[in-house]
Amino acid sequence: MDLDAVDESALAGNVATLFDQTAAQHGEAQAMEHHGRRWTHAELRDWTAELAGGLRDLGLESGDRMLLFLPNCPQYLVASIGAFKAGVVISPVNPQYKRREVAYQLEDTDAKAIVTHPALRETVDQATEDAGMEPEVITIRSEDWPRDDADHAFEELRGEPTVVDRDGDDVALLPYTSGTTGDPKGVQLTHDNTRAQLLWPLVASNVDVEPEEVRSLTWLPLYHITGFTHTALQPLVGGGRLYFRSALEWDAQECMQLIEEEGITHFVGVTTMYADMVDSDDFGEYDLTSLESASEGGAKLSTAVQERFEETAGVDISEGYGLTETHGATHTQSGSTFGLKHGTIGQPLRMIDCKIVDESGDEVAPGEEGELVVRGPQVMKGYHNLPEATEAAFTEHGYFRTGDIARHDENNYYEIVDRKKHMINTAGYNVYPSELEDLLLEHEAVADVAVVGVPDERRNEVPKAFVVPAEGVEPGSDVTAEAIKEFCLEEVASYKHPREIEFIDELPRTTSGKIQKFKLEDDVN
Repeated sequence: MDLDAVDESALAGNVATLFDQTAAQHGEAQAMEHHGRRWTHAELRDWTAELAGGLRDLGLESGDRMLLFLPNCPQYLVASIGAFKAGVVISPVNPQYKRREVAYQLEDTDAKAIVTHPALRETVDQATEDAGMEPEVITIRSEDWPRDDADHAFEELRGEPTVVDRDGDDVALLPYTSGTTGDPKGVQLTHDNTRAQLLWPLVASNVDVEPEEVRSLTWLPLYHITGFTHTALQPLVGGGRLYFRSALEWDAQECMQLIEEEGITHFVGVTTMYADMVDSDDFGEYDLTSLESASEGGAKLSTAVQERFEETAGVDISEGYGLTETHGATHTQSGSTFGLKHGTIGQPLRMIDCKIVDESGDEVAPGEEGELVVRGPQVMKGYHNLPEATEAAFTEHGYFRTGDIARHDENNYYEIVDRKKHMINTAGYNVYPSELEDLLLEHEAVADVAVVGVPDERRNEVPKAFVVPAEGVEPGSDVTAEAIKEFCLEEVASYKHPREIEFIDELPRTTSGKIQKFKLEDDVN
């Protein structure tokens, strides 16, 4: 996209107008590909506008919420941009979620509609029953879908082309993130937040590829802010093209083959993806040199994996940092003043104001550790219906408290030195022990429990549960570790379940009763 040619109306209000400006400049260019089927930017513009009309015809009004309970597919982006145009707030849901997780998000958002896939319909029915709600159910078509007349077919939901006016401060996106304690929180990301994050690559490109020539492999899950913002919306609004593959069907060989055949220029992955490619018997058989940008986040790559990939692909892997609350990246190695500096998250984006502070809120000197706080136009409006949590998340000067401990050097390169308290990062997914602990305490054989992260060569780390059996319960005969795992698998996404269960007599606690998790972590690390 040529920003000089963009109408000023696209730079304020409804962020969806940016995509219409892209279509005006690159209408006949390919926008999306999914297993051989392709759509142009003009087709995307028209489909999303008609979907917006269809949503309004269903009775959805500006500010209403709609869940997106889908795997990666073009319809995900069509539903997102169509909802923006209709003034409807989208709330992404992890397609690995089970009934209790979906029901919670359905209730908390008070969603009026849910867009889903046939493979997930049973979970939708279970969740709506648990929530006692009757949202409009919109299901994308598939060959194995037994048509349910109660559902609206996504492909047929078309009305008068529509783009409603929205203020920049109106909420566009409501993803959910879990804190280290308590229930998941809805993150209010506005049209202005989204616009700010989408436009910065167009004015600060770090590669020798024009935006309209970008080919982005969208394999990270779209329900996650990194996949949605950085592998999908950003390339799309620049006039580039997206290649969708399901995050639930990751295949290293297919990934490398696709990079070669389609000339993929941009790939964002997690540590596991790069490790799987390098470990593949076919690594080195595919030409990966079309890549102009390879990025990684969530956990640090091993030096051996990084060096092998970079040598074969001919591109450096850059790391970045961001949160759901910041609509994605706040820091990146790409485009940093002095180039990549491995082991860091790079420098702040130009629009980001950040600093590292001590417990009193005073800024610390370079090299010293403290909490990273950030502010900028892409930082969230606040948490959904949680004014106290919102107030606590910001300093008196409007900086968002990341909760991560960091330091920076004299050249303003930042390094994260400690993670958010207790959070487990497994293959790029965040797992919060409190959620698993609350679930495990529902099991009749569990009296007490603590969950910590343990090292894992492939997934970085995985959850391990230390379980105190209920009185009279004999581990191994009355209850087994496998039974505990199966109990979790039935209730939460599979990546969350504890891969290890250890039965112990009691948990280490302070005199005030708090669990001393560091003692458990010391035992396993």
